[in-house]
Amino acid sequence: MGGILVQRQPRGRVARNRIGRTENRLIVPVTASNSDQLKARLGADRIHLGEVLAPYTTFRIGGPADVFFEARSADELATALRVARELGIPHFVLGLGANILVGDMGFRGLVIRNAARSRSITADGILEVESGAVVWPDLIRFVVDAGWSGLEHYAGIPSTVGGALWQNLHFLSPAPERERTMYIDEVFLDARLLHPDGTASVKGKDYFDFGYDQSVLHHSGDVVLSARFALEGGSPETMNRIIEENLAWRAERHPPLDTEPSAGSIFKKIEGIGAGRLIDQCGLKGTRIGGIEITRRHANIMINRGGGTAADVRAMIDRVVETVRAETGYVLEPEIAFVGEF
Repeated sequence: MGGILVQRQPRGRVARNRIGRTENRLIVPVTASNSDQLKARLGADRIHLGEVLAPYTTFRIGGPADVFFEARSADELATALRVARELGIPHFVLGLGANILVGDMGFRGLVIRNAARSRSITADGILEVESGAVVWPDLIRFVVDAGWSGLEHYAGIPSTVGGALWQNLHFLSPAPERERTMYIDEVFLDARLLHPDGTASVKGKDYFDFGYDQSVLHHSGDVVLSARFALEGGSPETMNRIIEENLAWRAERHPPLDTEPSAGSIFKKIEGIGAGRLIDQCGLKGTRIGGIEITRRHANIMINRGGGTAADVRAMIDRVVETVRAETGYVLEPEIAFVGEF
């Protein structure tokens, strides 16, 4: 994520969470002329028109993108972004598609799927990886098999490296106490960023202003091209035990994405109470609207039972917010981001 233009926001009673920002430049629709320019600059065989986005999201929801391009390297990602900005075309960088809801009408502009996944690790444990690399299982298995520790705590969380830095990826670990939240910024060194003006530079931890589910990427317009992490030598046996414990813990509380697609937690955390606890207290587990259901595993997660739409999700969000407000006085805010046209 990062450097993203979010288009027409859904209307309703609940404030919607925007990703990124609208850049201060002329925005033009995709036309035959500029789509031809995209083909010329990015490769005619790499440009797809009207690509449905649902298969690229963990919720399995989302209409078509006007134009779709898959960036296979950090250089291709940077080039695609620069071209889109130069042409004034609305654009959105898509990773694994978790924690977002794409509108039923899709995205009017260019969707750049980040599949830049090159990785390497030095003899002293410095991991350098492109931002489209999948954290679990790909990257974690890679470093654990090589004997390096620091990422095993995030096993089971769907995210790319870019997404992990966007949200400061975190998890309660290790077992059995689970008393401490582990953050990926604890092993983060620096990242190469593409800035809104088209320049690139390397920025360290201080620049990122990490917090809980927060980083500078939410408002800076920067896009992560690659990142470096400082890992420590560890026992593969110990790391694999942590991985298995974390996977088992998540399996009890989170629906499996392959059979029960979801976007992860829907509402922001309320310190000391928990959004899920409030929703559960209101007896909303199992509530269904269209193809969307609040799973009985975790009250803050909605699953797509089949045929679910963005409209169904929005309706469920409004119902939950209104019910929780009426019965408890607390006002829940969506954590997921809304992308495209609804």
